[in-house]
Amino acid sequence: MKKLLRKNHLLLLITVTAFYVLLTDCKKTDNPEKYTSGTFPDTVINLESLNTQYDDYNIALPQFTGDAPIIFSSNRKSQGGQFDLVQADVSFTFDKIDGNFTLTAMMTDDAFLNELIGKAVTDGNDFGPYRLFSAIDGYEYLILSSTANSGDLDLYYLKNQPVYNESLPEIDGPYPVNVLNTGSDDAYICFNSKQDTAYFASDRNGDFDIFYQVVPPEMTLSDWFGQVLANSSSVDSINSQYDDKCPMVFKNIMLFTSNRPGGLGGFDLYYSVLHNGKWSSPVNLGPSINTSSDEYRPVIGYHPDFNNLFLMFSSNRPGGKGMFDLYFTGIELPVN
Repeated sequence: MKKLLRKNHLLLLITVTAFYVLLTDCKKTDNPEKYTSGTFPDTVINLESLNTQYDDYNIALPQFTGDAPIIFSSNRKSQGGQFDLVQADVSFTFDKIDGNFTLTAMMTDDAFLNELIGKAVTDGNDFGPYRLFSAIDGYEYLILSSTANSGDLDLYYLKNQPVYNESLPEIDGPYPVNVLNTGSDDAYICFNSKQDTAYFASDRNGDFDIFYQVVPPEMTLSDWFGQVLANSSSVDSINSQYDDKCPMVFKNIMLFTSNRPGGLGGFDLYYSVLHNGKWSSPVNLGPSINTSSDEYRPVIGYHPDFNNLFLMFSSNRPGGKGMFDLYFTGIELPVN
C-alpha cells in the first residue's frame, strides 16, 4: 500500500513539473516581442528610389501620422529645366522581436494626388509645397510657391474636402496668397501647431529672411489668404545678414536653412526653440546631418509607434545620384 502511495505521489510530482515547464515554455513563445516602440536610425539614408540625376527637393508631408505620401519638387520631367511637383510614398516599420528598422520609398500614382498636382502645376517653376488640414473650415490645403505669373516667387493655394472612399473631391485653386505676396520672392510657408501663425521666407529686404503673420481668430485660411497685403514681422532672433529660409515649425521647434558663417559650408540646417514667446538663437544640427555641401528644406515627421522624430531634407552632397537628392534620418530635438 505504501509503495502504491509513493508511486502515485511520484506520478503526481512528475505531472505537475511537466505542466509547469509546458506553461513556462508557452509564456516564452506566446509573446517573444522585446520592443514596444521603434527608433528611427540616426544614420542619414539616401532615398535612392525617389532620386534622379536631376534636382529632387522641397518635400511636403501630410499632416496626419502614419506612412507618408509625399509631394516634392523636381525638374526630372524637363530633364533639368522647369520644376514641377511629383508624388511618392515613404513608409517604415520596425521588428518587435529584434528592433530592426525597415524603410520603403517608391514613386506612386495616386489618383487624387495626380489631380491635385495637375491643378497645382504651372508654366513656371513650382517650389516648396506644404499641406495642412484646417479644422475651422474642414478643408485640406496645398500651398506652394511659383514663378508662373510675375517671374518672382509668389505663394498660391489650393483647397479640397478630405478624400473619402474612392470618390475624388473637387479641388479649388490655385489662388494667390495676397496677404503675403509682394513684388519680391515670397516662398516656403508653414504654420505653427495652432495654425494661428504663418511663417515664410522672403527676400523683400534684400537677402532671404524668415517672416511671420498672425492669422485673425476664427478666420478661414482661404478668407485670410484673400486679404490685401499686410505687414509681416521679421523673426529677428533667427535672421542674419545672409540667406535664412525654408522654415518648418513642429510644436516648439523651428527648423530652417541658412548659409550664414560658422556652419560646415554652403547652406546648413539649423533649429531654434520657442520659449516664452521668443525664438532662441539658432543651433546648427551638426556634422551628422550637415556637410560642406548644401542642405535644404527640412521637414519633421513623427509616428506614434516610434520614440523619436524623423527628418527629411535635401542635399547636393557627394555620393548621391546627382544635383539635389532627398534624405531621411532619425533625430532628437528638445520638443515640448
